[in-house]
Amino acid sequence: GTFGRISCHGSLPLSYSTVSVGPICTSVADAAIVYSILAEPDLLYPYGLKQPKATLSDMCAPDLKGLKLGVDWTFFKACDAEVLSACEKAVKHLQSLGASVVEVSLPEMEEARVAHVICILSEMRDFLQPDFNKHFHEMNLETRASLALASQFTALDYIKANRQRTRSMRFLQEIFSTVNCILTPAVPCTAPRIYESDLLTGSSDMSFTVRSMRFMQLGNFTGIPGLVVPIGYSTAGLPISLQVMAKWWDEAVLLRIGLKLEQFRDQTKKPSIYYDILA
Repeated sequence: GTFGRISCHGSLPLSYSTVSVGPICTSVADAAIVYSILAEPDLLYPYGLKQPKATLSDMCAPDLKGLKLGVDWTFFKACDAEVLSACEKAVKHLQSLGASVVEVSLPEMEEARVAHVICILSEMRDFLQPDFNKHFHEMNLETRASLALASQFTALDYIKANRQRTRSMRFLQEIFSTVNCILTPAVPCTAPRIYESDLLTGSSDMSFTVRSMRFMQLGNFTGIPGLVVPIGYSTAGLPISLQVMAKWWDEAVLLRIGLKLEQFRDQTKKPSIYYDILA
């Protein structure tokens, strides 16, 4: 959801300026139902007090005629070949339903990536400062490393990072004046293998972590809403998803596009170990 759309009251303020909560569901329809219940102002959560009324307008429209889908192809293609192939086919599916694809440019993405890291880690360090001081040896190595890195940032770094946030939001305002949404792959690669040693000691691969967040950072950083929909599988059977992002408060268009993306996925595989909790 848009930053502030759904109340975060009761959740830990680990990184309060980048946290936007939303439902994780097995279908877009379920996500729409949960969203329609949760999306409203909460007196205990000041960030979302002034917001337009949440709607599901045109969600069930028979096609996508009139919608303009923005794609920065250079950014879009920075992913593994299997992911790219599936996501390109999904975009063509949306075009076949009447939407038009408009090429856009997402400027200063590297600057936004660095600023995003500075904001998140600085706020995490602030929230976890008492634990860092009192329970350092109880933390796992990855948490220690992240908080140690965060301790090197200065107030000036944090201020500059938030100035970059303002710039990035302004760029998005201009882009969303010409398109209804921005499309990207959700994650540039499929899930990595879990080794036996990972179950004993944990795993820390910062280069993979940073890469896996490539397409998510813009939404986190600027507070725009996003929807991730599974669209298929790799040859190894691992899921691949497409991400749709829209302007602030326009979750309805995400759900409308998401319903059509579900039609593109020809099957939904169940895990080898599966429990039907509703049976």
